[in-house]
Amino acid sequence: MPTIDVGTVVQPHQLHAIDGTAVTVPDPHRLVHLQFRRFAGCPICHLHLRSVVARHDEITAAGIREVVVFHSSADALREYQADLPFAVIADPQRELYREFGVESSVASVAHPRAWLAAARGAARQRSVTAGLGRGEDHFGKPADFLIGSDGTVLASKYGAHADDQWPVTEILGLAEQFTSRQPGGPD
Repeated sequence: MPTIDVGTVVQPHQLHAIDGTAVTVPDPHRLVHLQFRRFAGCPICHLHLRSVVARHDEITAAGIREVVVFHSSADALREYQADLPFAVIADPQRELYREFGVESSVASVAHPRAWLAAARGAARQRSVTAGLGRGEDHFGKPADFLIGSDGTVLASKYGAHADDQWPVTEILGLAEQFTSRQPGGPD
């Protein structure tokens, strides 16, 4: 599957969040952190997204709009992700995943870091099996893209395993690095 390289200009997308709001990527006024996560009840994703929620005010203040894509249905996502303070996009047909080259692999859950994150995330969810067995792909890998207001991919990360995504400190560092290059950014 082809990947999206830094410097690629992505075509504009009009997405619809699970709460019904329209989401434009790229955003003409802010950087977009486009995250590709796994399935709705994924304990690893749950753990990671809670770290993003805890620092969402900092992320927003840095000029970043969070957009999180799951390959689950909107109904499944509402059960687990409806309380998130940013756009959550359902992509059960994996159209955006294919477009951005985000893959699945059994190796995604074979790494010890993925096992540890799954155990920590499951402990914070309602039950160890929360969200499992829905017929969704449990071998998905995460991916992160920082997209400029003109659609240029400024930075990207294709996760090697299920718990291999940008931590919030890296997201903020990338935003600081690229904000001055955005229209309306500091000189």
